[in-house]
Amino acid sequence: MLGLEAVWLKLRGWSWSAIAGLLGPAAFIVLGLRAALIGAAWYWVAVPLALSLPLHLFDLKGRLNTRR
Repeated sequence: MLGLEAVWLKLRGWSWSAIAGLLGPAAFIVLGLRAALIGAAWYWVAVPLALSLPLHLFDLKGRLNTRR
């Protein structure tokens, strides 16, 4: 579904960096959730969640810059 949303946003004129900032954190969170649901080791849950933070901050920075 995230891939379909990325294509839909690109067709609507979004840049790839904006799409990555928006959907990247969601993809990492979904990976961490999947790891938790299958009972993977703690680091398989923690690493994707930690990787989602920089992308989320990138997205917030881009949104704040467009409001000014």
